[in-house]
Amino acid sequence: MNLHSKLKQREAEGRPLGIGLIGAGKFGSMYLSQARRTPGMRLTVVADLYPERARQALTKVGWPAAALDAVRFTDDVAGLIASDAVDIVIDATGSPAAGIRHVLGCCEHGKHIVMVNVEADALAGPLLAQRARAAGIVYSLAYGDQPALICELVDWARACGFEVLAAGKGTKYLPEYHRSTPDTVWPYYGFTPEMVAAGDFNARMFNSFLDGTKSAIEMAALANATGLTPAPDGLAFPPCGVDDLPHVLRPQADGGQLHHRGQVEVISSLERDGRPVYRDLRWGVYVTFAADSDYVRRCFKEYGLVTDSAGNVSALYRPCHLIGLELGISVASVGVRGESTGAPTGFRGDVVATAKRDLAAGEMLDGEGGYLVYGKLMPAADSLKLGGLPLGLAHGVKLKRPVKTGASVRWDDVDIDADSEAVQFRREMERAFTPGAGQRDHA
Repeated sequence: MNLHSKLKQREAEGRPLGIGLIGAGKFGSMYLSQARRTPGMRLTVVADLYPERARQALTKVGWPAAALDAVRFTDDVAGLIASDAVDIVIDATGSPAAGIRHVLGCCEHGKHIVMVNVEADALAGPLLAQRARAAGIVYSLAYGDQPALICELVDWARACGFEVLAAGKGTKYLPEYHRSTPDTVWPYYGFTPEMVAAGDFNARMFNSFLDGTKSAIEMAALANATGLTPAPDGLAFPPCGVDDLPHVLRPQADGGQLHHRGQVEVISSLERDGRPVYRDLRWGVYVTFAADSDYVRRCFKEYGLVTDSAGNVSALYRPCHLIGLELGISVASVGVRGESTGAPTGFRGDVVATAKRDLAAGEMLDGEGGYLVYGKLMPAADSLKLGGLPLGLAHGVKLKRPVKTGASVRWDDVDIDADSEAVQFRREMERAFTPGAGQRDHA
């Protein structure tokens, strides 16, 4: 509750936090719109594949021309990380391989890092966070993105003494969406060809939201940061409105739809027949928690909480998330408190490439939001036992053998560059976090 006052103090003392941003896309631009209006922090360097595009992004979100002179624009990411003008690095790239490289660079140069790049976190976050701790830097999920917001709700519930039964987010989901491709995605959103032609829409990005991949990635990050775990079959996407959270997000033994207490789950804003869910949570996040005592159940009733039929389970939810507009909370928390807004403490959830259709030997996988595979959430132990190919590495690799629709792609199914930094780092994480390898959860 005192982040703003601490930022104002740094401003008054002439000690603003130096911020380096990698990637000036939508998320980064939303942060930029707020950064210049926040005391105690200064954007000093922006790195982008196209530096002039990054400069234009600042102008587009309202930066006056005179303010641009205080910012250095570059395509040299390594130089940004090493810069004395940067205290905190924001990775807003979305590239798993690049994210690994950026975190390791921050470890080398002693720079804290805020990972908007949840794709990299899902691929290798547990080992990245461990390396960051060893280097004495803060590794943080990005506030404004849903995993960090859910981490906050989970922390609230646990700090109040409640057991968390489930936590997650809402989305638009039907089972058929797993087969969606960039060619079929727009009608699912209700976009006409004219709307698409007139806008600046990325079909692969929208498709990753729709086909379940982004939900799997975000829930893997949540599981690894909180100690909550996926169900054995991954995400079920039960239809659920906010008033029904305590009923649906409780264990099956109690009349709900959870496999177990302490589960990550995504709820759908659509009934299975396509009808809209009443009071859906499509853009929001939630946590359900248990009273587990007569006295607390009575308190729930006295103070008007919506509960399940037994009066034992209630929920807290937030109806929206503001993406990059809220990212300054992570920057402030890292910079003035030395605390993350969520970070992996173990390897509990993984995202495995899963065939959208029958795949033939010789086909080239095209990764997140593409035509051939989507990401399915799995318990990490199951993924390791299977030898599942992480979605973050399922791009630009050739299949050696066919894979049936709905089946997991395995490491042994593909030709992959074993010498690449991302592959080597992921393999190191798998060895380190394999049961019996000596790693411990830090939750």
